[in-house]
Amino acid sequence: MCIRDRLCPAGSGGNLFTIRQYSDFVLRFDVLLTKGANNGVGIRTPIEGTSSYTAMEIQLLDDGDAQYANLHPAQYCGSVYKTVAAKRGSLKKPGEWNAMEISAIGRHMKVTMNGKVIVNADLNKVMSPEVFAEHRGFLRDRGYIGFLGHPPAEVAFRNIRIKDLSRPEKENTPPPGFKALFNGKDLKGWKGLVSSPPERAKMSADALAAEQKKADELMRAHWKVVDGALEYDGGGNSLCTARDYADFEMLVDWKIDAGGDSGIYLRGSPQVQIWDDPVGSGGLYNNQKNPSKPIENADNKPGQWNRFRILMLGEKVSVWLNGKLVAVSYTHLRAHETVLEIVCRLLLEKNKKITKPSTGLAAAFTHNPTPPSTLPS
Repeated sequence: MCIRDRLCPAGSGGNLFTIRQYSDFVLRFDVLLTKGANNGVGIRTPIEGTSSYTAMEIQLLDDGDAQYANLHPAQYCGSVYKTVAAKRGSLKKPGEWNAMEISAIGRHMKVTMNGKVIVNADLNKVMSPEVFAEHRGFLRDRGYIGFLGHPPAEVAFRNIRIKDLSRPEKENTPPPGFKALFNGKDLKGWKGLVSSPPERAKMSADALAAEQKKADELMRAHWKVVDGALEYDGGGNSLCTARDYADFEMLVDWKIDAGGDSGIYLRGSPQVQIWDDPVGSGGLYNNQKNPSKPIENADNKPGQWNRFRILMLGEKVSVWLNGKLVAVSYTHLRAHETVLEIVCRLLLEKNKKITKPSTGLAAAFTHNPTPPSTLPS
């Protein structure tokens, strides 16, 4: 993007990003669109990639130009690009200044143009499989703000200001739309894992109940809550959710020691890999025919907390690690279960009633024998 007297000149392109990142904020600015202009505002975006797909873009467009007559409803000015359509009719004629305000508070997006609210949306209510497939980063909770330059016409900005509303998180407290899987106090909602899904399916009800009792006793002997975190002592067996899940979104904070090797099973399979390895965490370790390695190593150092955001829709799994996308709609195949270990602080989930896939344990936490871990709150 070229800047000349507040203008993005005709025919130029490129993006202009803030130096720092933001989570919750209110952004205000004036924008002037010339005839045929096309621009946008990247919200919580990474520097790399196309913001409308890797994050979220608020569209800035000369809606009335003939070349834009037959667009998707959510491609017009003020829309969350191809995700939430804006109410039309507030945009002034080309060459006139428009006053805009973009409010991003958690997953509540509000866009005001010339004093009229044109978008007022809870992104947790967006359930379109097409949106999740194409705009995989629209639920990012933090990133840069950018002015996104597109040809062919000039765009001008002025009076750009922002109010940072970011607030510290409270541990084991779910954001709106989520509920806690782990309450930070006890093992309510969890049970010991009985064998593998195929083996469990072969058991009679009585046999399964007997094995579940043994697994629960073993779980309680080796898993406990210390200072708001799940602590595992290196013995025993697996920890898993007490109920089954289908499509869901999951947030989890985790850490491992040097040389650690862990994982999170989703519906019994696949396993989202966690380990101290140059390859990095977040891949689907037991994927046999489809991608299994993460796109990049986004892990923090051993002993430091990391955060996964895991989105499972049908047979597709996407994984973000510390804000970076490390697995993009990987297709998983159910495979044998291995035995690994994880320690966690924040466990949150949000059901997504989009499709009707097979169900299973949303997360099973299993282990190789390791020394005891002490986890800070």
